[in-house]
Amino acid sequence: MRRRLTLIAAAATLGLTLAGCGGGGEAPAESGAAASDATGNVGVFTWWADGSEKVGLDALVKVFNEDYPNLTFDNLAVAGGAGSQAKSVLAAQLKAGTPPDSFQAHAGAELQDYIDADQLEDLTGFYTDNKLTDQFPKDLIDRLTVDGKIYSVPSNIHRSNVVWANVEVLKDAGLDPNKPAENLDAWIADLEKVKDSGKTPLAVAGSWTQVQLFENVLLSSLGVDGYNGLWDGATDWKGADVTKAIESYKKVLSYTNSDRDSLSDWAPATQLVQDGAAAYNLMGDWAEAKFAQDGDVAGTDYTYFPMPGTQGVFNFLADSFTLPIGAPNPAGAKAWLTTIGSADGQTAFNKAKGSIPANTTAKTDDFSEYQKSAIKDFSQDKIVSSLAHGAAVPVAWLNELSTAVSKFGGDTNVATLQESAAATAEKFGK
Repeated sequence: MRRRLTLIAAAATLGLTLAGCGGGGEAPAESGAAASDATGNVGVFTWWADGSEKVGLDALVKVFNEDYPNLTFDNLAVAGGAGSQAKSVLAAQLKAGTPPDSFQAHAGAELQDYIDADQLEDLTGFYTDNKLTDQFPKDLIDRLTVDGKIYSVPSNIHRSNVVWANVEVLKDAGLDPNKPAENLDAWIADLEKVKDSGKTPLAVAGSWTQVQLFENVLLSSLGVDGYNGLWDGATDWKGADVTKAIESYKKVLSYTNSDRDSLSDWAPATQLVQDGAAAYNLMGDWAEAKFAQDGDVAGTDYTYFPMPGTQGVFNFLADSFTLPIGAPNPAGAKAWLTTIGSADGQTAFNKAKGSIPANTTAKTDDFSEYQKSAIKDFSQDKIVSSLAHGAAVPVAWLNELSTAVSKFGGDTNVATLQESAAATAEKFGK
């Protein structure tokens, strides 16, 4: 198991580049700014604008307001799952030298672009002051550390390799909801049975949700070492095993809803499962919050399991918050980060969000059964980093590969996707 994320320095410029630095490299008076002395507004940039994600943010803000009554939370959310729209808006703000007080990003390689552009404060001292290295799992601390420094505070730990299924649709197709397929080929056979029953086998949306499906087919087909090797150069993108994996992705994609590209975000695809129009949805465990908030009952209305072929593997991502260089209210930003990392903040947020706390001292007694299972799995499974959610590769690499995956959704040309992925890896990899 790879226990430390290999962070890859980005060498390319984005359309809306992160490389136009926001603070000129000069550290502001942040180092002396104390959260306890903070007043005024705190502008926080996220992509949690609606649905169950907004419910989670609201729960976190409630704790923040209780912790810091002299501060006013300024919600700068931009809608778009996985930050697909927000990242472009944020890049423009950073380039213009007008950062928010804190912004959401994905922990892992996604932060490398901001670090290279000298846009983030080093929060290592903040971790020491708040004893966070004692409260977060070592494996997580390792994945947050870049050249001995830490630049963000995670609010949670999410898992991306989860399949959610409608119990009745599976039964109608002659499938046992309690016995999911053991591998990818067996799951494809189950998808065929659902198709024969007249329902959509697998619900998916556009853009990043297809990248997420793609990454988990790669993980299922290649295994942990093969998947990890895609990002550190140990696996040849041009190899026969990758060809087979992409062919499997093509097959899986053929069982998805025909309107997938018109669904701009993840929730409508999950809703197809809730409505009984589709059997399965491969989605991160933020879907758990949607099922719960809509009143669906695990085991009765829906069930869940790791993507077939990825049992014993936790495909990791984490929503993380930063302190940008040049933040208008650095003391207020540190107050926000203090709440983010606290046990109370993480309990309130993750209970509503469907994820699990990064802070191991957070109370989880009344979390859902899914969340309790995820806590156990994270402690014992092999951990890999999500491609679609910024943990595996920097933004520029992800953007180019996402474009190739999106194009594949139209032409389904295996050779073209494989060639594009290989060229992208050669361009950005080591």
